[in-house]
Order: sequence, then C-alpha cells, then structure tokens
Amino acid sequence: MMEHLSIAEFEIDVTFKDIKNIHLSVHPPLGNVTISAPMHIDPERLRVFAIGKLGWLRRERKKMSEQLREHPKLFIPRESHYFLGKRYLLKVTASKHSNVVLHHNHIELFVPADASAEKKRQVLYAWYRNQLKTLLIPMIISWEQKIGVQSSAIRVQKMKTKWGSCNDKSAAILFNSDLIKKPVDCIEYVVVHELLHLIERKHNRRFVGLLDAWLPGWIERKRKLNGGEI
Repeated sequence: MMEHLSIAEFEIDVTFKDIKNIHLSVHPPLGNVTISAPMHIDPERLRVFAIGKLGWLRRERKKMSEQLREHPKLFIPRESHYFLGKRYLLKVTASKHSNVVLHHNHIELFVPADASAEKKRQVLYAWYRNQLKTLLIPMIISWEQKIGVQSSAIRVQKMKTKWGSCNDKSAAILFNSDLIKKPVDCIEYVVVHELLHLIERKHNRRFVGLLDAWLPGWIERKRKLNGGEI
C-alpha cells in the first residue's frame, strides 16, 4: 500500500509495512524521498514527522547535489555516457561540423579539434534533448488518447530535483532532459505520471489509484528510474 505526502518542496512516497518504526530515506541521484511506515499509523502523525525532518531532508539533498557536481563529465574519449538505459563509451572525432552519431557500443561526438569541454557538452546535450523530444511526442499522443486528456505544451530542459512537472492550469508539461539516459519503460512512467496530473493535481490516494489502473507495475518502474547512474 502506498501514499504520497507533499511537504514544502518535497514529494514523499510513503509505503506502509508490517514494521514498528518510521524510516525516512533520501535516495540518489536526485534526492527522492521515501518513508516506510507502520500499517495503521495516523496520517497526521506522518505529516508532522516529515515536517520535523525538513532541515535534515534539505541537507541530504544538498549533499547529493554537491556530490554530483564534484564529478563533472570531461567529455573525453572512452568516458561513460548513458542513452536509454545503456552505457556507451564516448568517441570524440575532430570535424568542422558538430554532430552526434550513436553506434552499437559508443557515442561518437563530432566537434572541432579545439572544442572545449563546454562546447562538447552543449553539442551532446542538444542531441540528448532532440532524441528525448522525438521519443516523447508519439508516446504522449498515444497516452493522451488512452487516458482522454490533452496537454497544451511539451518542453524539455535540465532539472535538478524532478523528472517531470505538470502545470494543471495551463496543461503544459516539462520533462527533465536527463530522462533520455533512462530505459524507455521509465520514461513512459514519467509520461503517464505527468498526464494523470491533468486529472488529479495532488499525489493522493486517487492519484495512486489512477496510476495503478493505467500503468500496473509503475512502482517498479519508478524504483528503476530513481536508481543507478545517470
């Protein structure tokens, strides 16, 4: 059984188990927060507990953010990069024209010989964004037809703490460009999750019920999405 709490800037997944104590966890890489709670605990007690831990949650999420910044990509040959859940080695090829080509086991980055690490990053991440948009559009159209909702705009950009967000008033949906590094079934989970916010704004029991109905097995997809390197 799962529930959700919205506390300040945190969206907390709550799982009820046959345990005696409340366990609060912050998970890398984006600092997602979960609570394991005893089965019949008073929901208001859980809310008060989470509010009391806000300072700790913010410190833990900040530490994870700083750890990610400590190991920036250098965009050098044989560096590991991810695409749709698979690890690829980077190949850098000197070229007058910037481009990216995906091969069986490596990503080839074509840039001028004197290109800086920042220029390489810009070229690769522009390609990532375009690849994600290309994947998202038919997936979103298909799920909109199934669910019976309609988004007004789809945008892709770098996000620090979320995989996606939905403005239920304007029906615009924003996706984290790093999603393209994750498996397709994880991307699909985020699409369905955000589209269902056009029906139910909050992460409440009704929202969980909608996820259960439209995407059985979504919990495992979410766990896979929030685990591992990106």
